Amino acid sequence: MRKTFQLHVEGKNRDRVLDAVKHEIRKYIKRERRRDLPEGADFWDFDCRFGRTKEDAAVAHLSALTGLINEVAAEGGAQFYVEILAKPGKRQPRAAGAAEVHGVDAADGDGEGA
Repeated sequence: MRKTFQLHVEGKNRDRVLDAVKHEIRKYIKRERRRDLPEGADFWDFDCRFGRTKEDAAVAHLSALTGLINEVAAEGGAQFYVEILAKPGKRQPRAAGAAEVHGVDAADGDGEGA
């Protein structure tokens, strides 16, 4: 999906337009996740870009899109550009010390360390 969304639509409530845009983005993501995975892939990953215009678009994480959309709406922006491209992803096994980095002691698993 590569699309510039208009937030000011003549004769429509701005809040309803914003809700409709968010719904369209969520619907697209759900539809892409339902597609069959290619051989060797574990999940669908998404490359995302967001900006007020196509030229200003910068890389953004999928989970941050709603917050970015809300920021543009709160500032009174008239439009924004979203690019969401699905790609197959392969999960990587965690390293042995990864549990300690996230605040969980590997020995007892209670998250308190020692």
